[in-house]
Amino acid sequence: MKKLLYISVNSKSEELSASKTVARKFIDRFLEVNKDFIVEEVDLYKEHIPRLEYTYFEKRNCLVSEEDAKKLSYKDRKEVQQKRNLTDQFIDANAYVIAAPMWSLSFPAPLKEYIDCIMQDNRTIKFKDGEVVGLLDDIPRTMVYIQSSGGHIPWILSPVMNKGVHYVEGIMKFIGIKKFKELPVNGTGFTEEEKQEAVNKAIMEIDDVIASMKF
Repeated sequence: MKKLLYISVNSKSEELSASKTVARKFIDRFLEVNKDFIVEEVDLYKEHIPRLEYTYFEKRNCLVSEEDAKKLSYKDRKEVQQKRNLTDQFIDANAYVIAAPMWSLSFPAPLKEYIDCIMQDNRTIKFKDGEVVGLLDDIPRTMVYIQSSGGHIPWILSPVMNKGVHYVEGIMKFIGIKKFKELPVNGTGFTEEEKQEAVNKAIMEIDDVIASMKF
């Protein structure tokens, strides 16, 4: 079966998080439409994301070999294996959903740590003739980015105020995931009424986003 990988980036519970609430609605609807898919979930506030220690790599973006990993301490071997596991999980997916709030015009730090973790030579990228090329264009894949924000972001100010979305879109297309769709949950405001209005508006766009996906 095909796989959708759901990556959540918020320490709030699903009931309190606007982005995660919309993401759950999205996934439920996606599975209704695409019955040949299964879902795997990774919560970046619960999953351990290893730091990029020099000893874990034999060269730039390339993890040590399994033989060399045996020479590391038990803790370091576990870290290297976790990097491999997270990267394998990412590569094995056909579609992706990231749910994150806008923080400081970007996204919470665990998402950047996760992206750094899966950027591995001969896995998601390759160094070729002095350039870096993405390897995930071997099959059609789609990334859906669900971002909640307290205010409404005018499209003309998006390059300045929506840096997180543009970064994620750029890096995903760089590694080969050519189809990128944003599902904004804008204007969650300060009251429960404002939040629910923003969530409901985003939910109404779910079918259109699903119909545009390629995998």
